[in-house]
Amino acid sequence: PIAGGAERGGMKICVFGTGAVGGWIGGAWASAGLDVALVARAGTAAEIAEHGVTVGDTSGEGPAQAIHLPAGTIACSDDPKLCADADLILVCVKSIDTEKAGKLIAKHARADAVLLSFQNGISNPERLRAVVPGRTVLAGMVPFNVVRQGNGRFTKTVAGKLWAEEHDLTRAVRDAVGKRPGALQLTDDMASVAWSKLLINLNNAVNALSGKPLLEQLKDRDYRRVVAASMDEALLAMKLAGIAPAKTGMVSPQRLPGIMRLPNALFAAFLKAQGIAPDARSSMADDFAAGRATEIDFLNGEVVTLARKHGRNPRVNAGIVQLVKEAEAGIERCWSGKELAERLLTDKKEGA
Repeated sequence: PIAGGAERGGMKICVFGTGAVGGWIGGAWASAGLDVALVARAGTAAEIAEHGVTVGDTSGEGPAQAIHLPAGTIACSDDPKLCADADLILVCVKSIDTEKAGKLIAKHARADAVLLSFQNGISNPERLRAVVPGRTVLAGMVPFNVVRQGNGRFTKTVAGKLWAEEHDLTRAVRDAVGKRPGALQLTDDMASVAWSKLLINLNNAVNALSGKPLLEQLKDRDYRRVVAASMDEALLAMKLAGIAPAKTGMVSPQRLPGIMRLPNALFAAFLKAQGIAPDARSSMADDFAAGRATEIDFLNGEVVTLARKHGRNPRVNAGIVQLVKEAEAGIERCWSGKELAERLLTDKKEGA
């Protein structure tokens, strides 16, 4: 039974975009007893139809044993009509597909269905509202990485809990899931939470450009110096715009650049506390590997837009955007930390 009346036959949830994050959240919430359906690409739908869904967590935060939901436990299809009877629709597509997904949802979903954006970046909820006029769209935030391992296996590789805006339906989900995998924290100030997450996401592009797993990349201070400089630009732009990023992790957002610049020996303790699995990579690194367009315009690109709006020149974030665009165009290479720092950090005293 699910709190708030959201039991089987009660509230229905549809995950629209069953990639790594969507598959993990959908499986986690279904394992808590919620009625979940998955809209996925045809290949993913076939995979889940054969193998079911397995939700794992190697961050040290979840259960030691993965949770397996046998084939047939969760409805999964590439037909967007699957969202037709949903009360809550989790939008988990890449930011570049937001408008396309919104139009399909507007066509097939009930007019009173609530949309919850679990996507990277800042602008997705507003972009969804533009293509689903009159509907309720909530902002959410996913602070962790998920690795898709095939055969319906989705594994959370970094510690953290989901965030979402306060609403009757999100409160029902929070109460239903409790402290189980997929636990949900609610706030009435998602803008501050989203900008705080964006600071963390500024490492995505650096990780992709490095070609290394997250843990290995973050152990290199030169990579971290680049990330710290991009965070500095973001924090200044936020300050000029009157945005106060929320504290969602162990430390305040304002302290993050200084922590990233710590010598390796001191940074090691902070890194250990993040619970990052050895094979974890950023979602942008996965995009590089698959030859897909990335979300760079909705990550570092958001900083560039905000900074320029307030008369600043965010040269580090702009430089990262350029390198990612070059990689998308086929000019791809794995940058060492030293090379990337020399390319993007012109002040030789930076981080000294």
